[in-house]
Amino acid sequence: MSKTINAGIAMMKVIEDWDVKQVYGIPGGSINSTMEALRVEQDKIDYVQVRHEEVGAFAAAAHAKLTGKIGVCFGSAGPGATHLFNGLYDAQMDHAPVLAIIGQVGTSDMNWDSFQEMNENPMFADVSVYNRTVMTADSLPHVIDEAIRRAYKENGVAVVTIPNDFGTKDIPADFWSSGHSYVKPLLPQPDEEKIKAALKLISEAKHPVIFAGIGVNGATEELVTLSKHLKLPVVMSAISKGMIPDDFEGNMGSAYRVSTKPGNETLEQADLIMMIGADFPFARTKGMFNPDAKFIQVDIDSSKIGKRHNVDVPILSDAKQELVALSDEVAHRRFYDACVANRKNWRAYLQQLADKTTSPLGVGSVFKQINRISTGNDVFAIDVGDVTMNSLRFLNMNEKQKFTTSALFATMGYGMGAAIAGKLTYPDRQVFNLTGDGAFAMVMQDLLTQVKEKLHIINVVFSNVSVKF
Repeated sequence: MSKTINAGIAMMKVIEDWDVKQVYGIPGGSINSTMEALRVEQDKIDYVQVRHEEVGAFAAAAHAKLTGKIGVCFGSAGPGATHLFNGLYDAQMDHAPVLAIIGQVGTSDMNWDSFQEMNENPMFADVSVYNRTVMTADSLPHVIDEAIRRAYKENGVAVVTIPNDFGTKDIPADFWSSGHSYVKPLLPQPDEEKIKAALKLISEAKHPVIFAGIGVNGATEELVTLSKHLKLPVVMSAISKGMIPDDFEGNMGSAYRVSTKPGNETLEQADLIMMIGADFPFARTKGMFNPDAKFIQVDIDSSKIGKRHNVDVPILSDAKQELVALSDEVAHRRFYDACVANRKNWRAYLQQLADKTTSPLGVGSVFKQINRISTGNDVFAIDVGDVTMNSLRFLNMNEKQKFTTSALFATMGYGMGAAIAGKLTYPDRQVFNLTGDGAFAMVMQDLLTQVKEKLHIINVVFSNVSVKF
């Protein structure tokens, strides 16, 4: 007689094979078989019971952004599923790999307009890169395995809907998982002729600027070296906060909505912009760039090159390799020196705000204390609103610290789930949830999750009136 295994447990073993450590969700009748599998496998995978599915989805998305590894969440049929949307759209728009497991009524109740029965596939079509309803118990582990591979390939959301009875059935034990054999794709290397063309444009420009995005993650030393050698001031996208130290003289900060004064002013003057690993959504719609500026764009994804603006030198390359290739020369520029002086004045102004002792307490004063107690390798979960702008301006970060926010979707309430994921992922680090009073009110029920899981998180709640300097 051939060996068998419970399909739900087989599914969980596939998830374990992909090195998943936490699964976030809320129990419900239509997800019972998944809950039972989590109970059986509790020594190998940690089930985190959040108080709202939205927070579970935020946590899964934040885990993916912080680590590059897939985050997993679930919701039961109907409202449990729809509660996931905010977090899943955040993951989609910030290109984070997430697996969402969706409950469904048992097959004998499907298509009878049963209690909480919904046709869930169309609902998740827009947010997902992979969206399937499991059709047989035998295929359950395979569909989960395929979903995770697709989420990694597309850096997006994979959705698997599971009729509840399938997870209770026994299936042949000869299923397999590809998690242990997953190989990251090789990143493209820079073309020598493109590097020469880029250096020529840089040498001819009077006001050249680097605009660095999330793609510079892991290339701190190379980016700083290039900036110093070629005297190129660096403007960062908001989500790239901390990828080069805030105390580096060439770091002008961010631009547009959640900006610094030097960041905006540097871009206004730029006659050459080298975009590295960035997909800046305001490039065209808000006219943030000098229309006469020339562009060098570096990205590992060819579909991103030329997406937001005309490109004079396209470079399909891993950011780190491209930065190394460009760093052989040394330049001297008065524009760089002027940008450094402008940044110095701006930092002095922020310090004046931080040093104020007047009442009511100002935002700068609070961030002064956050900076004081930071350990140097903290995790900052930043919510959306005024707190995003103030965090970008006042937090003094280095490349060892981690910063996560809801960047392109910009959904309030992100900070709570992100902090929970941050502490579970990095238990030995100090974790902050920096949030506004409005966003905190949306998700404050999950303080209970922090308590239940014994997560020592520093929750800082700002009132919007405190931004009045």
